[in-house]
Amino acid sequence: MGAEDRPMEQFVHNKNLALFRKKLADPRLTDGERKIVHKLLADEEARQIAPRNAKEDRKAD
Repeated sequence: MGAEDRPMEQFVHNKNLALFRKKLADPRLTDGERKIVHKLLADEEARQIAPRNAKEDRKAD
């Protein structure tokens, strides 16, 4: 995975966070669905998408 892939990962991460938060705000969500979405949100929040630095890029080569 190259450094150019990081912006896409960050984009998808942010979109996932926004989607899960929006779903949790839906009053029609059942308790079971809410539990699943809450777990997905927690898992996504735990992921850290950090930009790669030049030193890491050199190690990958």
